[in-house]
Amino acid sequence: MGKLKIAVLASGRGSNLQAIMDAIAADKINGEIVLILSDKADALALQKGKDAGITCDVILPSACGSRDDYDKALTERVASSGAQLVVLAGFMRLLSPVFLQRFPNQVVNIHPALLPSFPGLHAQQQALDYGVKVSGCTVHFVDMGVDSGPIIAQTPVFVDDAKNADELAAKILVEEHKLYPQVIAMIADGRVKVCGRTVIIK
Repeated sequence: MGKLKIAVLASGRGSNLQAIMDAIAADKINGEIVLILSDKADALALQKGKDAGITCDVILPSACGSRDDYDKALTERVASSGAQLVVLAGFMRLLSPVFLQRFPNQVVNIHPALLPSFPGLHAQQQALDYGVKVSGCTVHFVDMGVDSGPIIAQTPVFVDDAKNADELAAKILVEEHKLYPQVIAMIADGRVKVCGRTVIIK
């Protein structure tokens, strides 16, 4: 089996991107990142990619006439990279049907909560406000909803002594950096199959 071609979409510092890059370098993922694409020219993720010799690109929303134009540009750029899997690593824009229909069951995301609890923004604060004892992270396929796609894998994190959302986010992030590369490795090995809302791992 050849290496899985991966496109990473990122808007921020790229800590999950770095974890994935490290796993690829350590031969824990049978894949290669063929493109890092951002909606922000100053995203630190781009510099991490450039430092690793990975093709990086930026498509600014302000450079496109409409949301549809932006989504089409994003779709075509990812398609032109030959990517077989699209990994969202802190990409702060919702993907449209235009994009998702081009890459069915080929887009994955990591969310800092145990879905279906606490979808959307500020998941860590949502968990603290609700008073849960256990939170965590979820890797899921992306569908037309917000953090509503089929769940691939989850890791629990005890809230314990986390005093605020930042402290809880830091605890969860440690597990994100483990879980995301593990899931991508399973996808690269052909071990992940989607049956409706159920994800089967061989």
